[in-house]
Amino acid sequence: SRMGEAWMTARCVSEFLGTFVLVATVCANGLAEQSVWSGVSIGCSLAVMIYALGKVSGAHFNPAVSVACGLAGKCPPKDVFFYIISQLAGGILGALVAMIMYGEKVITLGPGEKYVWWQACGVELIYTCMLCFVILNVACSKMHAGRNQFYGLAIGFVIIAAAYGGGNISGACLNPAVSVAIDINSAMITGSSPTGYSIMYVISEFIGAALAAGLFRLVRPEDYTEGDDGSSGYPMSAKLVSEFLGTYMLVLTVGLNVLTNSVAGAFSISASLMCMIFALGTVSGAHFNPAVTVAVVASRRGKCSPEEGAKYIVVQLVAGILAARTYCLLTGDSFTSLKPAASQWGQVFIAELIWTAVLAFIVLSVATVQSSLSEYFGLAIGLCVTVGGCAIGGISGGSLNPAVSLAIASSGDLRAVWHFIPYAFIELSAGAMAAGLFYVTQPSEFQTEWMGEDPAAEDEEGAGVLMKEASGLDDVVLEGPEAAFKAEKLVLPSVQKASFDLEGRSTQKSKSTSLGRCAGWFF
Repeated sequence: SRMGEAWMTARCVSEFLGTFVLVATVCANGLAEQSVWSGVSIGCSLAVMIYALGKVSGAHFNPAVSVACGLAGKCPPKDVFFYIISQLAGGILGALVAMIMYGEKVITLGPGEKYVWWQACGVELIYTCMLCFVILNVACSKMHAGRNQFYGLAIGFVIIAAAYGGGNISGACLNPAVSVAIDINSAMITGSSPTGYSIMYVISEFIGAALAAGLFRLVRPEDYTEGDDGSSGYPMSAKLVSEFLGTYMLVLTVGLNVLTNSVAGAFSISASLMCMIFALGTVSGAHFNPAVTVAVVASRRGKCSPEEGAKYIVVQLVAGILAARTYCLLTGDSFTSLKPAASQWGQVFIAELIWTAVLAFIVLSVATVQSSLSEYFGLAIGLCVTVGGCAIGGISGGSLNPAVSLAIASSGDLRAVWHFIPYAFIELSAGAMAAGLFYVTQPSEFQTEWMGEDPAAEDEEGAGVLMKEASGLDDVVLEGPEAAFKAEKLVLPSVQKASFDLEGRSTQKSKSTSLGRCAGWFF
Protein backbone atom coordinates (compact mmCIF):
# COMPACT_ATOMS: atom_id res chain seq x y z
CA SER A 1 0.00 0.00 0.00
CA ARG A 2 1.03 3.63 -0.34
CA MET A 3 1.08 4.05 3.41
CA GLY A 4 3.34 1.01 3.76
CA GLU A 5 5.68 2.38 1.10
CA ALA A 6 5.78 5.73 2.88
CA TRP A 7 6.70 4.09 6.16
CA MET A 8 9.41 2.03 4.46
CA THR A 9 10.83 5.21 2.95
CA ALA A 10 10.89 6.87 6.36
CA ARG A 11 12.65 3.90 7.90
CA CYS A 12 15.26 3.70 5.14
CA VAL A 13 15.93 7.44 5.44
CA SER A 14 16.27 6.92 9.20
CA GLU A 15 18.87 4.19 8.68
CA PHE A 16 20.68 6.30 6.08
CA LEU A 17 20.78 9.34 8.35
CA GLY A 18 21.85 7.48 11.48
CA THR A 19 24.62 5.61 9.66
CA PHE A 20 25.76 8.82 7.96
CA VAL A 21 26.20 10.59 11.31
CA LEU A 22 27.89 7.57 12.90
CA VAL A 23 30.41 6.98 10.09
CA ALA A 24 31.12 10.68 9.64
CA THR A 25 31.89 10.88 13.37
CA VAL A 26 34.15 7.81 13.18
CA CYS A 27 36.12 9.24 10.27
CA ALA A 28 36.30 12.78 11.63
CA ASN A 29 37.76 11.51 14.90
CA GLY A 30 40.26 9.39 13.03
CA LEU A 31 41.34 12.24 10.75
CA ALA A 32 41.62 14.62 13.69
CA GLU A 33 43.86 12.06 15.39
CA GLN A 34 41.76 12.36 18.52
CA SER A 35 43.20 9.45 20.47
CA VAL A 36 41.85 10.26 23.92
CA TRP A 37 38.18 11.11 23.37
CA SER A 38 37.48 9.42 20.04
CA GLY A 39 35.84 6.35 21.58
CA VAL A 40 33.55 8.48 23.73
CA SER A 41 32.65 10.69 20.77
CA ILE A 42 31.75 7.75 18.55
CA GLY A 43 29.85 5.94 21.28
CA CYS A 44 27.86 9.08 22.06
CA SER A 45 27.02 9.64 18.39
CA LEU A 46 25.53 6.16 18.23
CA ALA A 47 23.62 6.60 21.49
CA VAL A 48 22.02 9.93 20.59
CA MET A 49 20.96 8.79 17.12
CA ILE A 50 19.44 5.64 18.62
CA TYR A 51 17.39 7.75 21.01
CA ALA A 52 16.35 10.02 18.15
CA LEU A 53 15.44 7.40 15.54
CA GLY A 54 14.78 4.18 17.43
CA LYS A 55 11.04 4.76 17.20
CA VAL A 56 11.24 5.13 13.42
CA SER A 57 13.35 2.23 12.16
CA GLY A 58 14.72 0.48 15.22
CA ALA A 59 18.00 2.36 14.78
CA HIS A 60 20.27 -0.42 13.52
CA PHE A 61 22.75 1.83 11.65
CA ASN A 62 24.85 -1.28 11.07
CA PRO A 63 24.42 -4.14 8.57
CA ALA A 64 25.71 -6.61 11.17
CA VAL A 65 22.99 -5.53 13.59
CA SER A 66 20.33 -5.92 10.90
CA VAL A 67 21.59 -9.42 10.10
CA ALA A 68 21.64 -10.37 13.80
CA CYS A 69 18.07 -9.16 14.21
CA GLY A 70 16.99 -11.05 11.13
CA LEU A 71 18.59 -14.28 12.36
CA ALA A 72 17.04 -13.79 15.80
CA GLY A 73 13.60 -13.39 14.25
CA LYS A 74 13.31 -9.75 15.25
CA CYS A 75 13.33 -8.19 11.78
CA PRO A 76 11.77 -9.43 8.49
CA PRO A 77 14.23 -10.41 5.72
CA LYS A 78 12.88 -7.74 3.37
CA ASP A 79 13.57 -5.03 5.91
CA VAL A 80 17.07 -6.40 6.52
CA PHE A 81 17.85 -6.05 2.81
CA PHE A 82 16.59 -2.48 2.45
CA TYR A 83 18.21 -1.45 5.72
CA ILE A 84 21.63 -2.71 4.62
CA ILE A 85 21.42 -0.81 1.31
CA SER A 86 20.50 2.38 3.18
CA GLN A 87 23.26 1.88 5.74
CA LEU A 88 25.97 1.33 3.15
CA ALA A 89 24.89 4.43 1.21
CA GLY A 90 24.81 6.55 4.37
CA GLY A 91 28.19 5.24 5.49
CA ILE A 92 29.94 5.89 2.18
CA LEU A 93 28.60 9.45 2.02
CA GLY A 94 29.48 10.09 5.68
CA ALA A 95 33.09 8.96 5.17
CA LEU A 96 33.40 11.02 1.99
CA VAL A 97 32.15 14.19 3.68
CA ALA A 98 34.55 13.74 6.61
CA MET A 99 37.55 13.13 4.34
CA ILE A 100 36.75 16.13 2.15
CA MET A 101 36.20 18.28 5.24
CA TYR A 102 39.69 17.41 6.47
CA GLY A 103 41.36 18.30 3.19
CA GLU A 104 41.11 14.90 1.54
CA LYS A 105 43.14 13.20 4.23
CA VAL A 106 42.53 9.47 4.39
CA ILE A 107 42.20 6.74 6.99
CA THR A 108 43.91 3.43 6.34
CA LEU A 109 41.82 0.39 7.16
CA GLY A 110 43.70 -2.53 8.61
CA PRO A 111 45.49 -3.96 11.65
CA GLY A 112 47.51 -1.77 13.98
CA GLU A 113 51.25 -1.46 13.60
CA LYS A 114 52.20 -4.49 15.73
CA TYR A 115 49.36 -6.78 14.70
CA VAL A 116 48.34 -9.04 11.82
CA TRP A 117 45.10 -9.62 9.96
CA TRP A 118 43.76 -12.51 12.03
CA GLN A 119 44.21 -10.61 15.29
CA ALA A 120 42.31 -7.65 13.85
CA CYS A 121 39.56 -9.92 12.55
CA GLY A 122 39.33 -11.59 15.95
CA VAL A 123 38.71 -8.25 17.63
CA GLU A 124 36.09 -7.33 15.03
CA LEU A 125 34.30 -10.65 15.43
CA ILE A 126 34.19 -10.61 19.24
CA TYR A 127 33.16 -7.01 19.76
CA THR A 128 30.66 -7.00 16.91
CA CYS A 129 29.15 -10.04 18.60
CA MET A 130 29.04 -8.10 21.88
CA LEU A 131 27.39 -5.11 20.20
CA CYS A 132 24.70 -7.19 18.50
CA PHE A 133 24.15 -9.28 21.63
CA VAL A 134 23.60 -6.23 23.82
CA ILE A 135 21.18 -4.75 21.27
CA LEU A 136 19.15 -7.95 21.08
CA ASN A 137 18.89 -8.13 24.86
CA VAL A 138 18.18 -4.52 25.81
CA ALA A 139 16.05 -3.55 22.83
CA CYS A 140 14.49 -6.65 21.32
CA SER A 141 13.83 -9.19 24.07
CA LYS A 142 10.41 -9.75 25.60
CA MET A 143 11.85 -8.77 28.94
CA HIS A 144 13.17 -5.37 27.88
CA ALA A 145 11.66 -4.20 24.58
CA GLY A 146 9.74 -0.99 25.21
CA ARG A 147 10.24 -1.21 28.98
CA ASN A 148 13.43 0.74 29.58
CA GLN A 149 15.19 3.99 28.75
CA PHE A 150 18.76 2.74 29.18
CA TYR A 151 18.96 0.96 25.81
CA GLY A 152 20.78 3.78 23.99
CA LEU A 153 23.27 4.18 26.80
CA ALA A 154 23.96 0.44 26.94
CA ILE A 155 24.48 0.19 23.18
CA GLY A 156 26.61 3.31 22.87
CA PHE A 157 28.89 2.22 25.69
CA VAL A 158 29.73 -1.01 23.84
CA ILE A 159 31.56 1.23 21.37
CA ILE A 160 33.48 2.84 24.23
CA ALA A 161 34.49 -0.58 25.58
CA ALA A 162 35.63 -1.78 22.15
CA ALA A 163 37.27 1.43 20.95
CA TYR A 164 39.77 1.55 23.80
CA GLY A 165 40.03 -2.21 24.26
CA GLY A 166 40.50 -3.31 20.64
CA GLY A 167 41.01 -0.05 18.78
CA ASN A 168 44.80 -0.32 18.70
CA ILE A 169 44.51 -3.76 17.14
CA SER A 170 41.83 -3.38 14.46
CA GLY A 171 40.45 0.14 14.69
CA ALA A 172 37.26 -1.30 16.23
CA CYS A 173 34.93 -0.75 13.28
CA LEU A 174 32.33 -3.33 14.42
CA ASN A 175 30.21 -2.30 11.46
CA PRO A 176 30.42 -3.33 7.78
CA ALA A 177 29.20 0.13 6.78
CA VAL A 178 32.20 1.67 8.54
CA SER A 179 34.67 -0.85 7.11
CA VAL A 180 33.41 -0.54 3.53
CA ALA A 181 33.04 3.25 3.67
CA ILE A 182 36.57 3.85 4.93
CA ASP A 183 38.11 1.48 2.38
CA ILE A 184 36.17 2.78 -0.63
CA ASN A 185 36.66 6.47 0.14
CA SER A 186 40.35 6.08 0.91
CA ALA A 187 40.79 4.34 -2.44
CA MET A 188 38.81 7.05 -4.27
CA ILE A 189 40.83 9.91 -2.78
CA THR A 190 44.24 8.30 -3.24
CA GLY A 191 43.41 6.79 -6.62
CA SER A 192 44.41 3.33 -5.46
CA SER A 193 42.54 0.05 -5.22
CA PRO A 194 40.58 -0.84 -2.06
CA THR A 195 42.47 -3.03 0.37
CA GLY A 196 41.38 -6.57 1.05
CA TYR A 197 40.91 -5.75 4.72
CA SER A 198 37.39 -4.46 4.21
CA ILE A 199 36.32 -7.91 2.97
CA MET A 200 38.03 -9.61 5.92
CA TYR A 201 36.44 -7.20 8.38
CA VAL A 202 32.96 -7.55 6.89
CA ILE A 203 33.11 -11.35 7.00
CA SER A 204 34.29 -11.25 10.63
CA GLU A 205 31.56 -8.79 11.59
CA PHE A 206 28.81 -10.87 10.02
CA ILE A 207 30.12 -13.98 11.78
CA GLY A 208 29.99 -12.03 15.03
CA ALA A 209 26.39 -11.04 14.28
CA ALA A 210 25.38 -14.66 13.66
CA LEU A 211 27.09 -15.75 16.87
CA ALA A 212 25.22 -13.06 18.81
CA ALA A 213 21.88 -14.28 17.46
CA GLY A 214 22.71 -17.83 18.55
CA LEU A 215 23.79 -16.75 22.03
CA PHE A 216 20.64 -14.67 22.39
CA ARG A 217 18.54 -17.78 21.85
CA LEU A 218 20.45 -19.53 24.64
CA VAL A 219 19.93 -16.82 27.26
CA ARG A 220 16.42 -15.73 26.25
CA PRO A 221 14.44 -18.96 25.71
CA GLU A 222 11.15 -17.17 26.48
CA ASP A 223 11.47 -15.20 23.24
CA TYR A 224 11.00 -18.48 21.37
CA THR A 225 8.38 -20.03 23.62
CA GLU A 226 4.80 -19.00 23.02
CA GLY A 227 3.10 -17.70 26.13
CA ASP A 228 6.33 -17.37 28.10
CA ASP A 229 7.28 -13.82 29.12
CA GLY A 230 10.22 -14.82 31.31
CA SER A 231 8.40 -13.99 34.54
CA SER A 232 8.66 -17.59 35.75
CA GLY A 233 12.46 -17.40 35.80
CA TYR A 234 15.29 -18.74 33.71
CA PRO A 235 16.76 -22.26 33.55
CA MET A 236 20.14 -22.79 35.18
CA SER A 237 21.73 -23.33 31.77
CA ALA A 238 20.72 -19.82 30.66
CA LYS A 239 22.01 -18.31 33.90
CA LEU A 240 25.38 -20.02 33.62
CA VAL A 241 25.78 -18.98 29.97
CA SER A 242 24.93 -15.45 31.08
CA GLU A 243 27.58 -15.46 33.80
CA PHE A 244 30.13 -16.93 31.42
CA LEU A 245 29.53 -14.34 28.69
CA GLY A 246 29.53 -11.35 31.02
CA THR A 247 32.68 -12.42 32.82
CA TYR A 248 34.43 -13.33 29.56
CA MET A 249 33.80 -9.91 27.98
CA LEU A 250 34.79 -8.10 31.16
CA VAL A 251 38.09 -9.97 31.59
CA LEU A 252 38.88 -9.77 27.86
CA THR A 253 38.38 -6.01 27.91
CA VAL A 254 40.65 -5.73 30.97
CA GLY A 255 43.44 -7.62 29.25
CA LEU A 256 43.19 -5.81 25.93
CA ASN A 257 43.21 -2.37 27.54
CA VAL A 258 46.25 -3.11 29.67
CA LEU A 259 48.30 -4.98 27.06
CA THR A 260 47.67 -2.42 24.29
CA ASN A 261 48.39 0.55 26.58
CA SER A 262 44.94 2.05 26.23
CA VAL A 263 44.55 5.72 27.10
CA ALA A 264 41.25 5.11 28.89
CA GLY A 265 41.50 1.62 30.29
CA ALA A 266 39.43 2.00 33.46
CA PHE A 267 36.60 3.73 31.61
CA SER A 268 36.57 1.13 28.84
CA ILE A 269 36.47 -1.73 31.35
CA SER A 270 33.65 -0.09 33.31
CA ALA A 271 31.75 0.39 30.04
CA SER A 272 32.01 -3.31 29.23
CA LEU A 273 30.71 -4.24 32.68
CA MET A 274 27.85 -1.77 32.47
CA CYS A 275 26.71 -2.99 29.04
CA MET A 276 26.68 -6.64 30.02
CA ILE A 277 24.83 -5.88 33.28
CA PHE A 278 22.11 -4.09 31.34
CA ALA A 279 21.97 -6.96 28.84
CA LEU A 280 21.99 -9.92 31.22
CA GLY A 281 20.89 -8.65 34.60
CA THR A 282 17.42 -10.10 34.21
CA VAL A 283 18.82 -13.51 33.30
CA SER A 284 21.37 -14.39 35.99
CA GLY A 285 21.67 -11.28 38.10
CA ALA A 286 24.85 -10.30 36.24
CA HIS A 287 27.40 -10.94 38.98
CA PHE A 288 30.39 -11.56 36.66
CA ASN A 289 32.58 -11.54 39.77
CA PRO A 290 33.07 -14.18 42.51
CA ALA A 291 33.42 -11.43 45.12
CA VAL A 292 30.01 -10.07 44.16
CA THR A 293 28.53 -13.56 44.29
CA VAL A 294 29.93 -14.04 47.79
CA ALA A 295 28.47 -10.69 48.84
CA VAL A 296 25.02 -11.58 47.51
CA VAL A 297 25.02 -15.03 49.11
CA ALA A 298 26.29 -13.62 52.41
CA SER A 299 23.61 -10.93 52.41
CA ARG A 300 21.01 -13.72 52.57
CA ARG A 301 17.40 -12.61 51.80
CA GLY A 302 17.02 -15.42 49.27
CA LYS A 303 18.77 -13.54 46.47
CA CYS A 304 21.21 -16.33 45.67
CA SER A 305 21.57 -19.74 47.30
CA PRO A 306 25.02 -21.07 48.27
CA GLU A 307 24.65 -23.91 45.75
CA GLU A 308 23.86 -21.55 42.93
CA GLY A 309 26.60 -19.18 44.04
CA ALA A 310 29.14 -22.00 43.85
CA LYS A 311 28.10 -22.78 40.27
CA TYR A 312 28.37 -19.11 39.34
CA ILE A 313 31.89 -18.84 40.78
CA VAL A 314 33.14 -21.89 38.87
CA VAL A 315 31.77 -20.54 35.58
CA GLN A 316 33.20 -17.08 36.24
CA LEU A 317 36.69 -18.45 36.89
CA VAL A 318 36.59 -20.64 33.76
CA ALA A 319 35.45 -17.65 31.69
CA GLY A 320 38.32 -15.60 33.09
CA ILE A 321 40.90 -18.21 32.11
CA LEU A 322 39.50 -18.50 28.56
CA ALA A 323 39.41 -14.72 28.22
CA ALA A 324 43.07 -14.62 29.25
CA ARG A 325 43.97 -17.10 26.52
CA THR A 326 42.03 -14.92 24.07
CA TYR A 327 43.69 -11.60 24.88
CA CYS A 328 47.12 -13.24 24.81
CA LEU A 329 46.40 -14.49 21.28
CA LEU A 330 44.94 -11.19 20.09
CA THR A 331 47.81 -9.10 21.42
CA GLY A 332 50.71 -11.53 21.21
CA ASP A 333 51.60 -10.39 24.70
CA SER A 334 50.99 -11.35 28.33
CA PHE A 335 51.26 -9.95 31.85
CA THR A 336 54.49 -10.15 33.82
CA SER A 337 52.74 -10.73 37.14
CA LEU A 338 49.53 -9.92 38.95
CA LYS A 339 51.06 -7.76 41.68
CA PRO A 340 52.91 -4.61 40.53
CA ALA A 341 56.59 -5.06 41.37
CA ALA A 342 56.84 -1.69 43.11
CA SER A 343 54.00 -2.40 45.55
CA GLN A 344 54.16 -4.13 48.91
CA TRP A 345 51.63 -6.79 49.90
CA GLY A 346 50.28 -4.58 52.66
CA GLN A 347 49.46 -1.87 50.13
CA VAL A 348 47.81 -4.40 47.83
CA PHE A 349 45.77 -5.83 50.71
CA ILE A 350 44.37 -2.44 51.71
CA ALA A 351 43.67 -1.33 48.12
CA GLU A 352 41.90 -4.49 46.94
CA LEU A 353 39.96 -4.92 50.20
CA ILE A 354 38.51 -1.41 50.24
CA TRP A 355 37.65 -0.96 46.58
CA THR A 356 36.37 -4.49 46.01
CA ALA A 357 34.14 -3.95 49.03
CA VAL A 358 32.94 -0.68 47.49
CA LEU A 359 32.01 -2.48 44.27
CA ALA A 360 30.18 -5.29 46.07
CA PHE A 361 28.45 -2.85 48.42
CA ILE A 362 27.18 -0.76 45.50
CA VAL A 363 25.78 -3.90 43.85
CA LEU A 364 23.91 -4.83 47.02
CA SER A 365 22.67 -1.30 47.62
CA VAL A 366 21.42 -0.35 44.17
CA ALA A 367 20.35 -3.69 42.75
CA THR A 368 19.17 -6.04 45.46
CA VAL A 369 17.12 -3.74 47.67
CA GLN A 370 13.35 -3.33 47.82
CA SER A 371 13.48 0.05 46.07
CA SER A 372 16.22 -0.68 43.56
CA LEU A 373 17.32 1.59 40.75
CA SER A 374 15.17 0.94 37.69
CA GLU A 375 17.30 2.58 34.99
CA TYR A 376 20.77 3.39 36.30
CA PHE A 377 21.81 0.26 38.20
CA GLY A 378 24.22 -0.79 35.44
CA LEU A 379 25.78 2.65 35.26
CA ALA A 380 26.26 2.84 39.02
CA ILE A 381 27.91 -0.58 39.20
CA GLY A 382 30.01 -0.11 36.07
CA LEU A 383 31.42 3.20 37.27
CA CYS A 384 32.82 1.46 40.35
CA VAL A 385 35.48 0.06 38.05
CA THR A 386 36.42 3.56 36.93
CA VAL A 387 36.55 4.61 40.59
CA GLY A 388 38.76 1.71 41.67
CA GLY A 389 40.81 1.42 38.49
CA CYS A 390 41.94 5.04 38.61
CA ALA A 391 42.37 5.13 42.39
CA ILE A 392 44.43 1.99 42.96
CA GLY A 393 45.55 0.83 39.52
CA GLY A 394 49.13 1.79 40.29
CA ILE A 395 49.07 0.01 43.65
CA SER A 396 47.40 -3.35 43.03
CA GLY A 397 46.31 -3.19 39.40
CA GLY A 398 42.72 -2.56 40.46
CA SER A 399 41.57 -6.11 39.82
CA LEU A 400 38.57 -6.07 42.22
CA ASN A 401 37.55 -9.47 40.90
CA PRO A 402 39.00 -12.97 41.51
CA ALA A 403 38.16 -13.93 37.91
CA VAL A 404 40.29 -11.03 36.66
CA SER A 405 43.04 -11.90 39.14
CA LEU A 406 43.11 -15.54 38.04
CA ALA A 407 43.18 -14.52 34.37
CA ILE A 408 46.14 -12.20 34.84
CA ALA A 409 48.05 -14.59 37.10
CA SER A 410 47.54 -17.56 34.78
CA SER A 411 48.61 -15.62 31.69
CA GLY A 412 51.83 -14.23 33.13
CA ASP A 413 55.04 -15.64 34.56
CA LEU A 414 54.08 -19.01 36.05
CA ARG A 415 56.53 -18.41 38.91
CA ALA A 416 54.18 -15.65 40.10
CA VAL A 417 50.89 -17.49 39.52
CA TRP A 418 50.59 -17.96 43.29
CA HIS A 419 49.76 -14.25 43.54
CA PHE A 420 46.22 -15.24 42.68
CA ILE A 421 45.73 -16.90 46.07
CA PRO A 422 46.21 -13.81 48.28
CA TYR A 423 44.37 -11.62 45.76
CA ALA A 424 41.38 -13.97 45.69
CA PHE A 425 41.36 -14.23 49.49
CA ILE A 426 41.37 -10.45 49.86
CA GLU A 427 38.66 -9.92 47.24
CA LEU A 428 36.36 -12.65 48.56
CA SER A 429 36.83 -11.28 52.06
CA ALA A 430 35.86 -7.88 50.71
CA GLY A 431 32.65 -9.36 49.36
CA ALA A 432 31.80 -10.74 52.79
CA MET A 433 32.71 -7.40 54.37
CA ALA A 434 30.38 -5.60 51.97
CA ALA A 435 27.54 -7.88 53.06
CA GLY A 436 28.25 -6.96 56.69
CA LEU A 437 28.25 -3.25 55.91
CA PHE A 438 25.02 -3.68 53.98
CA TYR A 439 23.45 -5.39 56.99
CA VAL A 440 24.48 -2.54 59.29
CA THR A 441 23.54 0.36 57.03
CA GLN A 442 20.27 -0.99 55.62
CA PRO A 443 18.50 -2.93 58.37
CA SER A 444 15.09 -2.52 56.74
CA GLU A 445 16.16 -5.03 54.09
CA PHE A 446 16.38 -7.71 56.77
CA GLN A 447 13.06 -7.20 58.51
CA THR A 448 10.65 -10.12 58.28
CA GLU A 449 7.99 -7.69 57.17
CA TRP A 450 8.53 -4.63 55.02
CA MET A 451 5.52 -2.63 54.00
CA GLY A 452 3.38 -5.67 54.78
CA GLU A 453 5.42 -8.05 52.62
CA ASP A 454 8.14 -10.58 53.31
CA PRO A 455 11.11 -9.56 51.14
CA ALA A 456 12.58 -13.05 51.21
CA ALA A 457 9.36 -14.45 49.81
CA GLU A 458 9.87 -12.38 46.69
CA ASP A 459 12.49 -14.85 45.55
CA GLU A 460 12.15 -18.18 47.28
CA GLU A 461 14.27 -20.16 44.83
CA GLY A 462 16.98 -17.54 45.05
CA ALA A 463 18.84 -16.88 41.89
CA GLY A 464 18.57 -13.26 40.92
CA VAL A 465 20.70 -10.47 42.13
CA LEU A 466 19.70 -7.27 40.61
CA MET A 467 16.21 -5.95 41.13
CA LYS A 468 14.68 -4.03 38.31
CA GLU A 469 11.68 -1.94 39.10
CA ALA A 470 9.87 -1.09 35.91
CA SER A 471 8.57 2.44 35.69
CA GLY A 472 4.82 2.83 35.98
CA LEU A 473 3.27 2.68 32.55
CA ASP A 474 -0.36 2.89 31.65
CA ASP A 475 -1.74 0.71 28.90
CA VAL A 476 -0.38 2.29 25.76
CA VAL A 477 -0.93 1.38 22.15
CA LEU A 478 1.97 2.43 19.98
CA GLU A 479 1.69 2.64 16.24
CA GLY A 480 4.82 1.84 14.37
CA PRO A 481 5.87 3.20 11.01
CA GLU A 482 4.74 0.25 8.94
CA ALA A 483 1.30 -0.97 8.03
CA ALA A 484 1.83 -4.42 9.51
CA PHE A 485 3.03 -2.89 12.74
CA LYS A 486 -0.05 -0.70 12.84
CA ALA A 487 -2.17 -3.77 12.45
CA GLU A 488 -0.41 -5.60 15.27
CA LYS A 489 0.00 -2.66 17.63
CA LEU A 490 2.63 -3.05 20.28
CA VAL A 491 0.79 -3.09 23.59
CA LEU A 492 2.95 -2.46 26.62
CA PRO A 493 1.84 -4.07 29.85
CA SER A 494 0.39 -2.06 32.69
CA VAL A 495 3.00 -2.30 35.36
CA GLN A 496 2.09 -0.01 38.29
CA LYS A 497 5.63 -0.13 39.68
CA ALA A 498 5.89 -3.84 39.00
CA SER A 499 9.32 -5.12 39.89
CA PHE A 500 11.43 -7.73 38.17
CA ASP A 501 14.34 -9.37 39.84
CA LEU A 502 17.20 -9.82 37.48
CA GLU A 503 16.40 -13.44 37.15
CA GLY A 504 13.32 -12.29 35.31
CA ARG A 505 10.53 -13.25 37.71
CA SER A 506 7.82 -10.64 37.94
CA THR A 507 6.59 -9.88 41.44
CA GLN A 508 3.32 -8.59 40.06
CA LYS A 509 1.22 -10.05 37.28
CA SER A 510 1.07 -8.06 34.07
CA LYS A 511 -0.61 -8.39 30.75
CA SER A 512 1.19 -10.23 27.98
CA THR A 513 3.34 -8.31 25.58
CA SER A 514 2.95 -8.64 21.86
CA LEU A 515 6.22 -7.76 20.19
CA GLY A 516 6.06 -5.74 17.03
CA ARG A 517 8.38 -6.11 14.15
CA CYS A 518 11.81 -4.51 14.04
CA ALA A 519 10.41 -1.00 13.71
CA GLY A 520 9.06 -1.11 17.21
CA TRP A 521 12.11 -2.25 19.15
CA PHE A 522 12.58 0.70 21.38
CA PHE A 523 9.13 2.09 21.77
